[in-house]
Amino acid sequence: MGRDILFYLYPKSPDFFKRNRPYTMEKLAFLMKLKPGFEDEYKKRHDEIWPELSAALTEAGVSDYSIYLDRATGILFAVQKRTENHTADELPNLPIVKKWWAYMADIMDTHADNSPVSTSLECVFHMD
Repeated sequence: MGRDILFYLYPKSPDFFKRNRPYTMEKLAFLMKLKPGFEDEYKKRHDEIWPELSAALTEAGVSDYSIYLDRATGILFAVQKRTENHTADELPNLPIVKKWWAYMADIMDTHADNSPVSTSLECVFHMD
């Protein structure tokens, strides 16, 4: 009887652990800048984020994405996790992302293509 139980408890395929191991995640943090007076509008637009945009981010391996606002300076601090095999670098090519950038361009600092001006941040401390 004990032997039969072990058969069911152990994976039948040698690839099981390779296929089912937790994803390795990387964390990315960056700054953006909001134009003065648009703090509430920025939050409103993100409260109503388009489902297609949210789906595109998820499909690209982006998760646990948060944006914080310093109302005194208009600085936006964003942090997100990405899977090790993410495709986030391809997001700027998606029509839904370009549409979102155009939608947000009137309230934040952007480049000529409407992509947000952002500054990547270096992690200098981390604690689990």
